[in-house]
Amino acid sequence: MKSLTTTALAEFLSQPNIEANPAWELINGRVIQKPMPTLFHSRLQRNLVNYINSHTEQFEAVQELRCLVPPFSPVPDISVVALERLPEEDGPLDGAPDWLIEIRSPDQSTLDLQTKILHCLSNGTQLAWLIDTARQQVWVWQGDDLPRVGSGADILPNLGTLPSLTVNAVMAMTRRQ
Repeated sequence: MKSLTTTALAEFLSQPNIEANPAWELINGRVIQKPMPTLFHSRLQRNLVNYINSHTEQFEAVQELRCLVPPFSPVPDISVVALERLPEEDGPLDGAPDWLIEIRSPDQSTLDLQTKILHCLSNGTQLAWLIDTARQQVWVWQGDDLPRVGSGADILPNLGTLPSLTVNAVMAMTRRQ
């Protein structure tokens, strides 16, 4: 017999519209639709994915990749995953991304985003960024450490051999490039 959380996840994944745009997530037992991205959100997401993918051969950055991290099914704005962990067939990622990046939308709950991040960190994510463009800040979680908040010229940690990025450089990615 399946546990309640496994059953809830399986039931959620069987719903026909969870891959609508924007996607639906199962977070802490609640079904939540991601907000429609703004222009700056979309640019930042695209530019950051392109930056990461052009500077590493160890990882791949993917936009809006469904992850299966029971009992959650998050869809991070950006999932950075070691190449050997990516599935051979199309579908969700089994497990948490190695590096999770969320871009906070104005009407999005910071607590909901942190809940998703903390769950992924407790299930294998090594690094998480929560980018708040309105406050020009990036919250960073790494390992078991408490989050730190970066701004301005603060250098952000990353995975692999990526060149260092500052918070200012990340915020500049909201502009057309």
